[in-house]
Order: sequence, then structure tokens, then C-alpha cells
Amino acid sequence: MINISEVSETNDMIEKENLDVRTITMGISLLDCIDNDLDVLCDNIYNKIYDSAKDLVATGEQISKEYGIPIVNKRISVTPIAIVGGSACKSPDDFVKIAITLDKVAKKIGVNFIGGYSALVSKGMTKADEMLIRSIPKALASTSLICSSVNVGSTKTGINMDAVRLLGDIIVESAVESEHAEINSCAKLVVFCNAPDDNPFMAGAFHGVTEADRIINVGVSGPGVVKTALEKVRGENFEVLCETIKKTAFKVTRVGQLVAKEASKRLGVPFGIIDLSLAPTPAIGDSVADILHEIGVEYAGAPGTTAALALLNDQVKKGGVMASSYVGGLSGAFIPVSEDQGMINAVEQGALTIEKLEAMTCVCSVGLDMIAIPGDTKATTIAGMIADEMAIGMINQKTTAVRIIPCIGKKVGDSVEFGGLLGRAPIMAVNPFDCSNFVNRGGRIPAPVHSFKN
Repeated sequence: MINISEVSETNDMIEKENLDVRTITMGISLLDCIDNDLDVLCDNIYNKIYDSAKDLVATGEQISKEYGIPIVNKRISVTPIAIVGGSACKSPDDFVKIAITLDKVAKKIGVNFIGGYSALVSKGMTKADEMLIRSIPKALASTSLICSSVNVGSTKTGINMDAVRLLGDIIVESAVESEHAEINSCAKLVVFCNAPDDNPFMAGAFHGVTEADRIINVGVSGPGVVKTALEKVRGENFEVLCETIKKTAFKVTRVGQLVAKEASKRLGVPFGIIDLSLAPTPAIGDSVADILHEIGVEYAGAPGTTAALALLNDQVKKGGVMASSYVGGLSGAFIPVSEDQGMINAVEQGALTIEKLEAMTCVCSVGLDMIAIPGDTKATTIAGMIADEMAIGMINQKTTAVRIIPCIGKKVGDSVEFGGLLGRAPIMAVNPFDCSNFVNRGGRIPAPVHSFKN
């Protein structure tokens, strides 16, 4: 039984070590909104989301005030729109109309983001899937709160290289379309392999078709808490190190469990999962890279970094699953460059490259995340980077993702400001050699042999 005394034990974590509940995300099924008429569909979507989530923001703020726990974001995820709009949409512009509807209702409710402008195409694309993907640049440029994701691969189905190649073009087009916008659209677009149905974190959140009509998922984060705990066992052996991370992760997850249960009860929506992910922010002391430094590497990217990250990710999961019966989503350590001051420092010192980040993604949550690259990077090169990361997820039976941001007019050595939780990023060098003959082959990379489980 969770009680207020458990939360009281975490006062220092909240006040001094940047512990927060990063998001309360309400997942909403839009399957009952489907209609052949686009206007009717948009009205159904608006009404279903508003009726379901109109009290989400106020409830989150009330819980935060009562328990003294910062709840940074209140968000919504919906059924992948390629499915919802398949009957009504006859062109990419039709899907953009749905995006504008989603943005309008999100602003009315007051949430930070709404996710689910998504397509699931790991084995092939329907006409609706392709239209949605082609609509992404305009949809993101025409809205402010929409987040988009495309799942292009899985361990069970392989990698859809037609979709990978198309997304290389879409990412470049999105960067161009939003060149003068407040936020580069590519910061709100993620490409997945093995995307989870219950992820509460943006930009990759969507409400899976196997989920209930509505659900509450909570993402909790505390890199600063873990770092502070490790400072107290500096120089101790790996057993002590691991036990410290597990115990800290347990406490952090219990806070998320309390918030999730309260939100579920007050909103009358079933509780889904807790996602315990060490998600950094640009704030000093809220860095996964700083944890790696405390474990013993000079900078993220130094020899030993991948091993240290593997240890951290595993112990976080072990501590989390003991604190809640429903740990899900991504649950591990995130390594977004622009959102982690320690990662930024490592890049600027020359310790951290895209190739090293790719190696690190083999052992942690998600993948190449919030990486700024030169604006003249070719679409085929971006497609090759996506393919590499998808292969890591497919072979290792884990979720991987790519959120890379071509910055128009920028070159290696420059930096770009995204603002807020998205932070800033140095422009990182991309391998200059060509992969166009590979990504232009078309078709699908088959599933690995160990995917045959039946």
C-alpha cells in the first residue's frame, strides 16, 4: 500500500535532485470515431478527446499541489491516425485536416503535446499509411502540439526499407518546411523499430489498438536522484553500485505509482503502466551523462561508456519492476543529446560521436535521439542511419528509434537552440560516405531467424 510517508522520504529528491513525474499521458482510442466523411470524422475526434481529457490538466495540477510532486507535462496519445483516417482521407491534405483538429483540441484542453499522428508500417504500407507519412511535413508545420511517429520495423516482421527510404525524404522536407519556425518539426518526429503500444513519452507516444478505450500511463524520471545516490558510494565495487541504483529506482517508481493511481481514480480512467525512464533535461544535475561520469568514465563516449550504460539501464529496470506490477513503455535510460548538458559537453569535447551513440543504443532505451546534423545531409544518408538503428532493434528484440534533426544552414561546429525541455545541440558530424545504392534497393529486410518463436 502506497502512503504519504513514502513520498515524504523523497522530499530531498524533489527539492534538490530534480525528481519529477515527467508526464501523465492519457491514451484515448479513436476507433469508434471512424467515419467515411472527413468532416464527421474530425468532429468525432474532437468530441471524443475533449470529453475524455477535459479534466486531465486540472487533475494533474491538483495532485502535484497536494503531494508536492512536480508533474512537468500532461499529454494525450491517440490511436495511430493512419488507421483512424483510412476510410475518410483521400489525400495527404485530408490527413493534415485531422492534424489541425488534434492540435485544436489539445490547445483547448491545455496539454503540452498530443501524440499518435502515426503509422505502423513494419511489413508494408497501405495507401492511407503512405498518405499520412507524406503529410507529415505539412502537418507538423501547420500545428504546434502534434507529435508524429512511424514504426518501420520489428523483430517479428523485419524492416520495411521502402518506408525507411521515404522517411529520409520526409525528414529533410520537414526540416525545410520548418526552417523559420519556432521548433524544427524533426524534433517532433520519431522513427521506431518495435514501438511499444503504451509509451507515455513524446514524440513517440501513440495509443495501441490492443489498449483499453482510455488509459492513464505515467512517465517518471530522476537522473539527478541516481547521480546523487552514486556520489555517496564513490569508489565502491560493482555490487554496491548496482544495489544503489536498484534501490533508488525503486523509490522513484513508487512516486510514479502513487501519481498514476491518484490520477486514475480521480479521472475515472484505468491505470495502465509506469514508465521509469531516466529522461534528462537541460537543467544542471539532471543528466544521464553525469551518471556515467559518476560511474567512472571521464566523458560519455569514453571507453567503458557502453558497459556503464548497460549496467545503469539494467539496474533501473530491476529496481522499477519491484516497485510496480505494471512497468511498461520504454523504462530505461534515454540519451537525447540536446536534452542532456553532459552529452552536449561530451560532443563539444570530441568524446562522443554518432557512431558511439549508435553503439550505446544497443544497451539502453530508445536510440539516436535529438541529434542535430548538418542541414545539407542527404536524404539517403538519413535513411541509412535509420536502417542501421532499426537493425539494432530488430536483431536485439528491443525498441530502438531515430529522432535526428537536419538544421538548414548549419554545419559541424555550429549549435542550435530548440528551447524548453528540447534544449540545445551542437551540430554533429555525419559519415560522408554514400549508401544510396543500399537504401534505394526497395523491399523489406527479412525478420531474423530467432524471431520464429511458435
